[in-house]
Amino acid sequence: MVNPDSRPKSLPANKEITRPRRATALVHGLNAKQRLTETLWELVGQPVFRITFHNWYGLRNRILRAFGADIHPTARIRPTARIAHPWQLKVGANTAIGDYAILYCLGPISIGRCCTVSQYSHLCAASHDFTRADMQLLTPGITIADDAWIAADTFVGPGVNVGEGAILGARASAFKDLEPWTIYGGDTAKKLGTRTKLPPIPDQAKHPE
Repeated sequence: MVNPDSRPKSLPANKEITRPRRATALVHGLNAKQRLTETLWELVGQPVFRITFHNWYGLRNRILRAFGADIHPTARIRPTARIAHPWQLKVGANTAIGDYAILYCLGPISIGRCCTVSQYSHLCAASHDFTRADMQLLTPGITIADDAWIAADTFVGPGVNVGEGAILGARASAFKDLEPWTIYGGDTAKKLGTRTKLPPIPDQAKHPE
């Protein structure tokens, strides 16, 4: 018998808990095509991406695009970056992704133009619904606007919007939106100051081809 005092308050007193108390943190695709794409990325795409020469940015961009990513030709992504579900990744012109950065794209991640995502930073576009016994997967996206800088060893949580020109300082963690042209630091990130607004990005930086 279940101790009445241990029942969740949302359950009627005459109802027993019969479902298994285990998390189903499933991150695989919903159909056979999606699961095949995920398998090919993990077995072929990501390993080939990783062994490319350090300045072969164009080849890595083509590999990502082959798996559905929207990568501008001028983006520079380091070979040690770890990317999950690249078909949900968008990276704009002249943006750099540093070594050992983690882009966990279970939800969509959109990174604007002229941004820097520094080494060891972690963009996590997924969470779990802790109010449910099965810990259902949640996949709110992350958006990083133009000219933003995500500094080294930082964490950006699911659903966060990083405003234009915002800076998240080294080893900071962002769980709420960051205002444009504002500098943040600490865990959890707090405003530290403001940043001088940069001139608009010229047309040749938007479409250098």
